[in-house]
Amino acid sequence: MIRSQWEKDVEQAFAGLDVPAQLRVEALQQLRTWWEEAPFAPYRPQLARLIEGGQWAFLLDSFYRVIPFGTGGRRGPVGIGINRINPYTVATAVQGHVDYLRRCQGDGPLSVVVAFDCRIFKDLRGCYDPSLPNPLIGMRSRDFARLAAEVYAGNGIIVWTVPGDDLLLSTPELSFAIRHFGASGGLNISASHNHPDDNGTKFYTEYGGQPVAPHDEEMAEAVQAVQQVRQMPFEQAVQQNLVRWWGPAEHEAYLEASLARSIVRDARDAFIVYSPLNGTGRRTVYDVLAKAGFRVALVPSQADYDGEFPDVKYRIPNPELPEALEMAATEARRLGADAAFATDPDADRLGVVVSSAQGDRFLTGNEIAALLTASIIEGRASRNEMPAHPFVVKTCVTTELMTAIARAHGVAMIGDLPVGFKYIAEVLEVVDRTGRYGNVTARLDDFLCAAEESHGVLVTPEIRDKDAAGGALLLAEYIARLKREGKTLQGELDRLYDRYGYVTQGVYSLIMEGVAGLQRIDAMMAALRQKQPPAIAGCGLERAVDYWDEHVSGPIKSGTDRASRNVVALYFDHGLKVTVRPSGTEPKLKIYVEAGDSTGAEGRPEIAQRSAEATLQMVDYLLDTIGMQLPRQALALSQLVSVENRIDFATRFLGELRARLDDGITASALDRWVDTRLAAYGKDSRFLVAPGIRVCLESGLLGLDRYATVLRALFHLDRSPFSL
Repeated sequence: MIRSQWEKDVEQAFAGLDVPAQLRVEALQQLRTWWEEAPFAPYRPQLARLIEGGQWAFLLDSFYRVIPFGTGGRRGPVGIGINRINPYTVATAVQGHVDYLRRCQGDGPLSVVVAFDCRIFKDLRGCYDPSLPNPLIGMRSRDFARLAAEVYAGNGIIVWTVPGDDLLLSTPELSFAIRHFGASGGLNISASHNHPDDNGTKFYTEYGGQPVAPHDEEMAEAVQAVQQVRQMPFEQAVQQNLVRWWGPAEHEAYLEASLARSIVRDARDAFIVYSPLNGTGRRTVYDVLAKAGFRVALVPSQADYDGEFPDVKYRIPNPELPEALEMAATEARRLGADAAFATDPDADRLGVVVSSAQGDRFLTGNEIAALLTASIIEGRASRNEMPAHPFVVKTCVTTELMTAIARAHGVAMIGDLPVGFKYIAEVLEVVDRTGRYGNVTARLDDFLCAAEESHGVLVTPEIRDKDAAGGALLLAEYIARLKREGKTLQGELDRLYDRYGYVTQGVYSLIMEGVAGLQRIDAMMAALRQKQPPAIAGCGLERAVDYWDEHVSGPIKSGTDRASRNVVALYFDHGLKVTVRPSGTEPKLKIYVEAGDSTGAEGRPEIAQRSAEATLQMVDYLLDTIGMQLPRQALALSQLVSVENRIDFATRFLGELRARLDDGITASALDRWVDTRLAAYGKDSRFLVAPGIRVCLESGLLGLDRYATVLRALFHLDRSPFSL
């Protein structure tokens, strides 16, 4: 075969990248396919420009592998190549799902529910040349969902979805719809709380949850084996009744499932400000609260569907981040509301800020989990409404305060599940099918609630994924009851600590992008398995638990099961626990820290400090295993900042900033320079680096404290809307 000059240039450039040779070969082969084959011709101008511009690392990352079929599907940046979300990777994933369903359920009638959020690709990251044609620009989740429907219909499978351009379908309503229709499975086109340039395909089982091992690997293998995609034009599928609609009556049935879990039906005098963060939650959380009789006000600029999330801090609509609730909290203060709620674009995660005389208080996912557990268990117990064999479910990194509350009331806890709500859904399915899970005997009616630390809760077994609406309803009732008694959720947390024991948690994420980032994450996990720190924050190591150890967690069922169990938990004295795992959906390593003690309130600041110091020391230890060190000012940056940008901040940006200040740069010029210099860090970059600037000022690093007044104003250091 005669090789063109561009191939030789790319091959030579790839050879200079520090990645395994096989990955370079695979990337070049796939790039050649996209360059030469007719279906990919519309992408050629952009590929040519990337080659001309020497974007070798980006090209290799775009083509070195097929975007992984991870936690129930594919998720990642929209873009050109097999390691991106685009019509090719979406269509082949859907065809693989079809083939899997046929293999499992035969040739009889099948149906699926297809949901989607409001995302739209605008290349906000600036990966491609805006002056050249790009067929991906303007592609919405709705467009990918329509493509998916064409593939399902082309294979004779009925699709249930929402009609028109003014409706979207959330994750929890999708889960409910699958069970409501008795469908064979489902698909959600969404990237949850990710950057607006991301998207994904998340597949669901016939019981409304995401597949677990070994079924997820079987589905992944079916996707990998796809050779041909069969499609039917969307309008033809509608005419042939292969596309059908989820209508108002079905939506009401979903709302009623949450309303049926109400505990204090006369507690409706709480005033809630709510933001769907421009996503689907207006049809879930807002509808449930309004139908229940609560006074609810929407955040105007975040109420409508807008897949660019233009008025959301950092453009990251993640209610795990306090900053995502800033506008909701501001609106709650303006209106005198009792609390502000927010949800991510697919409306499964719930964020909460409560108001008090001491100021706004952002609740962590663990605090929400503990409060909901207490409100449900104590509320039902006080009304003699406890089921015969009550049980609660959580993942292994979710607060042990849930366990303490449950056990104090004789409620069974299923609490050592792998990370991911699909494992909670599996528990409910097994209980429904067999009447037990492990050593817990129960019926589905005995289920009280489930939670995970990443702001996911579930209060009704009619849904098999996290659902912000049910959690929002019960929290609003809780707030209303406390309001009548002159109490607050913050005060309730203190009461729970006094009664059940104090527990504090933290999560730290190390974002490491690209091929090199994944290699670093793998290397850190391997090093941690080989050797653990003997002590952290003055606490000695007692034992290490490797979830790959089949003596600990049972036989590994598949490759996907092995990936889900890529977890190491370290137990130290003084009640300190550190858990480390790679994220299943994003290029990051996550470190979970929990510290607890039964001492009185006077000992809590020391425990919180121990947890914070343990987090930083664990990050230091892990980075050191790959020969990398980051100073505290770099570690202090927002967790949305990648490791590469943290290095840039510490080694280059701070010095450049000091030089300009010393040269007497004007305020307006400094503003422009900072925004341009930090643009690669992300939207609202000044806020992303502000914590690192604060550390510099407090430590006198580089003499920046001489310019404290200027820097405090420039990086908004006096703006701190929440206590944590």
